[in-house]
Amino acid sequence: MASSTAANLWVLLGLGIAGVLLAAKRLKRPARPDHGAFVSRLELLPPPQPPPPQARHPLTDLCFAIADAFHVSGYITSFGSLEWAKTHDEATQTSLVVSTLVDGGAICVGKTVIDEMAYSIHGENKHFGTPTNPAASDRVPGGCSSGSAVAVAGGMVDFALGIDSIGGVRVPGGYCGVLAFRPSHAVISNSGVIPVAPSLDTIGWFARDPIVLRRVGHLLLKLSYTDIRLPRHFYIADDCFEISKIPARRLTQVVTKSVEKLYGRQVLSHVNLGNYLASKIPSLRNYSNGQKNGDSKFSSLQALSSAMQLLHKHEFRDQHNEWINSAKSSVDASIVGNLSDDGDSTINIIQDVRKEVRLALNTLLKDDGILVIPTALGCPPKINARELSSTSYNAETLCLQSLSSMSGCCQVTVPIGTHDKCPISVSFIARHGGDRFLLDTTQAIYATIQEQVEILAKSNASSKEAMNEEAAEAAKEKGNSAFKEKQWQKAINLYTEAIKLNGKVATYYSNRAAAFLELANYRQAETDCTSAIDIDPKIVKAYLRRGTAREMLGYYKEAVDDFSHALVLEPMNKTAGVAINRLKKLFP
Repeated sequence: MASSTAANLWVLLGLGIAGVLLAAKRLKRPARPDHGAFVSRLELLPPPQPPPPQARHPLTDLCFAIADAFHVSGYITSFGSLEWAKTHDEATQTSLVVSTLVDGGAICVGKTVIDEMAYSIHGENKHFGTPTNPAASDRVPGGCSSGSAVAVAGGMVDFALGIDSIGGVRVPGGYCGVLAFRPSHAVISNSGVIPVAPSLDTIGWFARDPIVLRRVGHLLLKLSYTDIRLPRHFYIADDCFEISKIPARRLTQVVTKSVEKLYGRQVLSHVNLGNYLASKIPSLRNYSNGQKNGDSKFSSLQALSSAMQLLHKHEFRDQHNEWINSAKSSVDASIVGNLSDDGDSTINIIQDVRKEVRLALNTLLKDDGILVIPTALGCPPKINARELSSTSYNAETLCLQSLSSMSGCCQVTVPIGTHDKCPISVSFIARHGGDRFLLDTTQAIYATIQEQVEILAKSNASSKEAMNEEAAEAAKEKGNSAFKEKQWQKAINLYTEAIKLNGKVATYYSNRAAAFLELANYRQAETDCTSAIDIDPKIVKAYLRRGTAREMLGYYKEAVDDFSHALVLEPMNKTAGVAINRLKKLFP
């Protein structure tokens, strides 16, 4: 009896300890050696090396992981869902792209976590857990290919495959601080990969090293190693940077300085991408979520994003609605609730828009141009943050993703350091079919970008002036917005704030002068323009605005001098030419 009682005590003690451990596990997320990146481990080994003098396999000594939407013979592909895994058999064939990489000398070591059914871009998964972002552990890793990005960022593999329909590779690359490449649509076979939305799906990959990124690309894209074509145009998409939650200058400064150093200032230019697309594809302004929208303020980028989301939903439903209906109780409610058939009648029109957007971007970029945009809306959101369920936040993020998804152009995510201790990045986009050019350019510019990141980091760490410059630029951007909305006094106040923070920028004075002109404060406008010209004697707008102010004040000779100076700096400036002719006729 005594022994029985002792045995019972030991059982109770064991249960108590187990309960404590379980409670501790719930209270604190356990540290996982692989950051929770992997669904399963496996090993696919390459064939033996060919005998000399033949070259070794191109990816020898590299290991990689694959998102769990790629089939591997003998393994069940879970597609981010335990219920999917229960209701599907083992794959009988290995995905073509995986076989190509293994045959090329790389070792495949496992399958990685994706968002449930690859549907989201945040990286959360209730079935397998959300992988831990190695670069910011309290932030989401981004999705849908979260595990692959984490495996690369955590140094567990040299590169990893993911799938990208509406940002599934680009976003986690940006959030985890690694390179991420989305190739041109349909240039790599999707055979052996579970489809999400075929018109948008691409196979992408992550790497920490641009050389590895390029080596993988050259094998998958079957490219030859020939002379590198130099980029002749870098277009900074100003309107895309305006929607970013991070100051535009913080994102563009590293890129512009790197481009200037390698290729010269003359290759840099700015573009309002929304206006450009609106001029090339006016029908974009008429559609929002498949409904006609008469609001002329509805931007073409928002329209493009809405069209992409509608196409994504329509094709995803075509692929998986039957299975979802059979397992509805196990599928995330946000997926089920988003699969209505509203707007399906416009799908053919949206397919036409895809062709038109590709033509528009190909026309802009040609064979040697690169478009520069932010990769994401800002820093990766915190785990369980409100932004993750915010319709407006997600819509703005998808605006940036829609450019490559809808055009089919290739895009690379390039990390450019940190902001508020979180990874940030920009993206380079090249025309459809310009994959080799984009990979080569990324490799060529990457070291310079990282060098500029270090220079900026040291500068920011040691100088309050850099912080003031960033704040001043933000105030100027707000001033520009107020000016566009004809809120002249508000614009003046914001430009004044920018000048107080950094009084060495001619543009701030010139912009404030423009607002003073609108309020007929010509004396102050003249003074501001003079300050701008003292800082930068080649600022044409300041001469034009001072000339206007002096004309209104009755200083006609001085006004002619200002307009003439503007014409010397810009011989084709019509405003200056018209003003000079007008004044000479009135006051010969």
